[in-house]
Amino acid sequence: MESSILSIQNLHKRYGKIHAVNNVSLEIQKGNVYGILGPNGSGKSTTLGIVLNVVNKTSGEYSWFGGKSKTHDALKKVGAIIERPNFYPYMSAKENLELVCKIKNIDFSKVTEKLELVGLLDRKDSKFKSFSLGMKQRLAIASALLNDPEILILDEPTNGLDPQGIHQIRDLIRLIASQGTTILLASHLLDEVEKVCSHVLVLRFGEVLYCGTVDGMSNQNGFFELQAENNSKLIDILKNHPEVEKITEIEGKVMVHFKNQFDPSLLNRYLTEKGIYLNHLVFRKVSLEEQFLALTSK
Repeated sequence: MESSILSIQNLHKRYGKIHAVNNVSLEIQKGNVYGILGPNGSGKSTTLGIVLNVVNKTSGEYSWFGGKSKTHDALKKVGAIIERPNFYPYMSAKENLELVCKIKNIDFSKVTEKLELVGLLDRKDSKFKSFSLGMKQRLAIASALLNDPEILILDEPTNGLDPQGIHQIRDLIRLIASQGTTILLASHLLDEVEKVCSHVLVLRFGEVLYCGTVDGMSNQNGFFELQAENNSKLIDILKNHPEVEKITEIEGKVMVHFKNQFDPSLLNRYLTEKGIYLNHLVFRKVSLEEQFLALTSK
């Protein structure tokens, strides 16, 4: 596959008795924003560490860019921020990035381009130590982008930031993605993944609970909220419907879950034919948050 950036198959990592990564598989295609979502200690950072060659895997496979080059060479096309950014406090933003260019043999012209991208061009001559946490994080992202990587990997990119800093980093991630860079980020914040990612892998205790599109996660579950003059008769009729999975009554409303997606007009017609006239019919989507909590609490 031309567009495959990273392929992970049946990855395992054990630390003694702890199974930190348990049979994780993930395909990352070019041009998407992937989130690895899970509570702390779910194996997110370990998974990133393995594919970035800083943690040894126990078993399983992964390959970069269709396996055409060795991991060491492939990683030259990967930009990653896993630890706290490591810059010289008394050097300016520009000087710090120029140093990275020197080490990695990158043209200095990239420095201005990336500082502009992350919104720090006007602070290029300020010392790193004078930067807020959010600015330090943005400089780290600029540094990771100096070699125009095909994929940018971020571990908890907004950790410890104030609301304004969080907002700026998320906007920046969307901007970088819109310019064609593939992004993989680990986060324990559902809100973050929902706002910036197109695809999500949900982990708990190292195991994959869900893998697919963010929309797919919220679309697959929904239910109808119904009300009629005679709710008990309504419930009796619904019980006989072959597609109905679950019925609950809460505060005078009848909640109906179907096994598969179901058309409201068909439901309305079915009930009308049985002599039930609804005075209330609403289709409710299960929010991503409710699903995430349901997944991770099991």
